[in-house]
Amino acid sequence: MPVPVSVDHSPTLPEGDALVAVGVRAGHIEEDAPGASLELADLAGFDAKEAQTHFASTDAGPRLLVGLGEDPSSASWRKVGAAVAKAAVKHPWVVVDALGSLEGAERNAAAEALAEGLALGSYGFADYKEPAEGTALESVTVVAKGGKKVSESVSRGFATAVAVGHVRDLVNTPGGDLTPSAFAQQAEELASEHGLEIEVLDRSEIVAAGLGGLAGVARGSTQEPRLVKITHRPAGKAKGRIALVGKGVTFDAGGLSIKTNAGMEWMKTDMAGAAAVLGAMTLVPTFAPRLEVTAFLPLTDNMLGGDATRVGDVLRIRNGKTVEVLNTDAEGRLILSDALSLAAESEPDAIVDLATLTGACMVALGERTAGLMTNNDQLAERLLAAADVAGEALWRLPMPEHLRKPLDSTVADLRNIGTGAYGGALTAAIFLREFVDGRPWAHLDIAGPASTSTPYDEFSRGGTGYGVRTLARLLAGWSKLDS
Repeated sequence: MPVPVSVDHSPTLPEGDALVAVGVRAGHIEEDAPGASLELADLAGFDAKEAQTHFASTDAGPRLLVGLGEDPSSASWRKVGAAVAKAAVKHPWVVVDALGSLEGAERNAAAEALAEGLALGSYGFADYKEPAEGTALESVTVVAKGGKKVSESVSRGFATAVAVGHVRDLVNTPGGDLTPSAFAQQAEELASEHGLEIEVLDRSEIVAAGLGGLAGVARGSTQEPRLVKITHRPAGKAKGRIALVGKGVTFDAGGLSIKTNAGMEWMKTDMAGAAAVLGAMTLVPTFAPRLEVTAFLPLTDNMLGGDATRVGDVLRIRNGKTVEVLNTDAEGRLILSDALSLAAESEPDAIVDLATLTGACMVALGERTAGLMTNNDQLAERLLAAADVAGEALWRLPMPEHLRKPLDSTVADLRNIGTGAYGGALTAAIFLREFVDGRPWAHLDIAGPASTSTPYDEFSRGGTGYGVRTLARLLAGWSKLDS
């Protein structure tokens, strides 16, 4: 189950045996906190900082106070929702009365973000553990004035959380269970559920299609690779045509350029880009029904079998370019090159790829911020704006031309790694640019924020589902790029 709770809306405080969570603004505790019997001395240090929680007894019964800070943003409302879900985990039904006097678009945006946070804050991955005993949170009601629009906002927030939860489940599943074929099967199930077209290529079809990068990486594994193509087609004329690409290495041992044991610990997460794109595709019918959106997901693991690609081997990519493989652990760019070539052939208005591609990006930006590299300034602005609204940290990095020459090979069109020791994330993006046929394109290196070892805000340990919300926001507001 991607999220264990349901979230709905009520314009007034419903009756029933629910725990009521009340939003309290910093500096307005006496005004906002309910019940004449609530003494300030009982607050035990509660000062309504953002997402701070405190259980209190009032004339109206027990209340969960949750701090809103001074001026909550969309990101703040997600944190508030998550804090409520975590604090109220033992209560089956929680009613959240926190939106106060907000009106119109501001109220709707807050309700959507709050619903996201409430659902995501309840997420936990326990597929391989004994079920926890005791009462668990099952449903949440968001109280806010208004009718259809605010209800739709709550529903959108919950749908987003469900999509993110699916991604977290995929990323958290061990690579031995989430093989390429198993991933493809889950993609088929989700596509069917959301009315999306899907096509899945097996190994022989991948070879026949000239996907030499994907076929080359897959040579070292007994697990069959897959190429998954998912399409949303609008009922009428398409408002635009977008291609999404996600890296799907279901486990990365490094190939013959084998990783250390510590380096492999999180490598079941190396398919987080493909998972995020899949999650975003499930939201397209709701967020961007007038767009034609096609996703290309190359799926394989990267192992050390008897016919694994050797260092020095040359692979021919879908667009005809050849690549000399000088590090088999730089495999993500090899499978992405095929998928990007396919995406470019579909002649979209823009291409966006997501990939846990380089540790170098984490060195530059840390564990919570993704790197954005693109050949189009307008696309960059839109992605940065979408990420800001979605609460997903994104920072633009350059693609300096002097890093292109070190990718020249003496025996092929390209090397899969540069000759220098620095700028690895930038070099990887410059490599990928060779396969987009000059179309507007953006690359998101999500190696850092795709997973976390430490829970924070609405994120639990493990996969975060990074990218789903940014892509959904980008697609929802899509308009034609300037030529």
